Amino acid sequence: MAIIDPVAAAGLVTREVRSGTRDGAPTKIAVARRTYPTTQADLWDALTNPERIPRWFLPISGELKLGGRYQLEGNAGGVIERCDEPAALAVTWEMGPMVSWLSVTLTPADGSAGTGTVLELVHESPVDPQFWAQFGPGAVGVGWDLALLGLAMHIQTGQPVDPEVQAGFTFTPEGLELVRRSASGWADAAIADGDEAGPAREAADRTVAFYTTPPTSTETDGGAAGSDAGPASASDGENPGSSGS
Repeated sequence: MAIIDPVAAAGLVTREVRSGTRDGAPTKIAVARRTYPTTQADLWDALTNPERIPRWFLPISGELKLGGRYQLEGNAGGVIERCDEPAALAVTWEMGPMVSWLSVTLTPADGSAGTGTVLELVHESPVDPQFWAQFGPGAVGVGWDLALLGLAMHIQTGQPVDPEVQAGFTFTPEGLELVRRSASGWADAAIADGDEAGPAREAADRTVAFYTTPPTSTETDGGAAGSDAGPASASDGENPGSSGS
């Protein structure tokens, strides 16, 4: 990864938390928005081309078309429920028996003369009160922030992001500061949605500790850390950093 200004990088994401329901059950919805200096068509290709997705995220396999199933290597899989090129994509996000829902919308940025695109990512998950109290939206949100950063690096350079460097980024001083600011931003969003400020800040601190504590050798053997790992959610079974979180 190139040298990153964590203050600037964290400030490029707009964060929102919403409370919702799905099939009568309560959900929490994490919304992240970021503008990329590229065309809508190029950003869509980076998000959906199986040759490009591993350059900033994870290897992907499956029947990559509407109604097909996809599988991210060592991570989530699911069903492609919407695919409206080059504007909207929606999938289920499945880890074992647990299901959440992910959608991405692309729109031309105002005043960009066709060279800027706004990405809006919406991740809706069933609510587990204990897990939410422990980590809040940052468990999912920080992971997605890191994934969107990887996407930005790929868009900027046109090159793959080194997976080993990406996995260790949160253990660097720049990565630590980025995670802190990201988690704080997600706490602000939760507070705006009605969460109490004190518990929301404490949950953010626990999320920071998770993402920035180097794994033991046993944990390393079990899976990658950093941008594609996160506290395991009892509510939806995902690694929230998958993003991605």
